[in-house]
Amino acid sequence: MIKLRLKRFGKKREASYRIIAINNLSRRDGRPLEELGFYNPRTDEVKLDIPGIVRRLQQGAQPTDTVRRILVKANVFEQVRATAASEI
Repeated sequence: MIKLRLKRFGKKREASYRIIAINNLSRRDGRPLEELGFYNPRTDEVKLDIPGIVRRLQQGAQPTDTVRRILVKANVFEQVRATAASEI
């Protein structure tokens, strides 16, 4: 199964995260299938590749709890529903 999860990078105590699509059996900092965004918890900076995330979610990717909260805040699930409704 494909997961949308956070991949840690940065210095000690100054962590930032990349939002990635990765096989659920891979380790946290393993090679991702695709990088889909960026999250900095210290400044609440978020950059997302919305079309890429929507495509992965439609293919059945499951976000982790933290990534789900980030996506809800950015209204990504609204766009997933809108594209799904327009395809029908």
